[in-house]
Amino acid sequence: MKKPTQLRFYLAALIGLMMMSCEDVIEVDLPTEDPRLIIDAVIRVDASEATTLVEVKVSETNSFFGNVPPADLQQITMSNLDNPGGEGQVLLEEEPGIYRKFFPTDQLIADRWFLQVDFEDEFFVAETRFVPTVPIDNLEFGTEILFDEDDIELIVTFTDEEDRDDFYIFDFDFGNFLVTEDEFYQGQEFEFSYFLDEELEAGEEFEVSILGADEAFYRYMDQIIEQSEGNQGPFETPTLTVRGNLINATEIDNEDTTDNLDNENNFALGYFAIVQEYKQTVTYPGQDE
Repeated sequence: MKKPTQLRFYLAALIGLMMMSCEDVIEVDLPTEDPRLIIDAVIRVDASEATTLVEVKVSETNSFFGNVPPADLQQITMSNLDNPGGEGQVLLEEEPGIYRKFFPTDQLIADRWFLQVDFEDEFFVAETRFVPTVPIDNLEFGTEILFDEDDIELIVTFTDEEDRDDFYIFDFDFGNFLVTEDEFYQGQEFEFSYFLDEELEAGEEFEVSILGADEAFYRYMDQIIEQSEGNQGPFETPTLTVRGNLINATEIDNEDTTDNLDNENNFALGYFAIVQEYKQTVTYPGQDE
């Protein structure tokens, strides 16, 4: 009759050891790197408005599990390259890490622009020009299912411009983005389905935007979307190191050094672009039971 007692003792001892092992502190070596600036400088332009609010969000990468803190800049300016006599316009910090200023829309559309971000005695720069797009013709909800029966089908229709090569970025709210180019539908009406995996309530509204893009910005967003897998917005993934168009120009002197291409890590995350935007608000009708 001693064996059952001994067995119970062994089981109790084993469980005790397992509980002790669960309380042990496990140290994990996490990937670390020097902080890097994240600059969200995609300027969305409504061409029907007289002025456009330029907003640039700047933050820093942090530890693997840490929050993304706003960056404390020395200054951020935008300069009109087609008006060399004009001074750079200083954007004002209205919220931590968020810099804003109104610009005439016609100038944003017509001219080339230069962004400079001064941070810790270094400066990051990029140049861009306005890129137009086309409006959304129609948005409607469908009933098809892609992978999950809870996915929501949104059918988008737009008509491509015949006389130019276009690249498009769609913003489906909730950090959902999609890119497409007109290689196979140039000058034609194009319809596609996008499947949302958000939990929407009947009557809930959200915005859908179509943005213009040049090929470089299109390629950049394509890589960002692929790496983020749709779980986060394109400027909310500090672990990503997709190179945009913002370079560290601190040591560029236009004589011996004219670019920083020899230093592969000498750049900020993010992108500077000025793009036309058309947007529509849609209301989710709910699903029939």
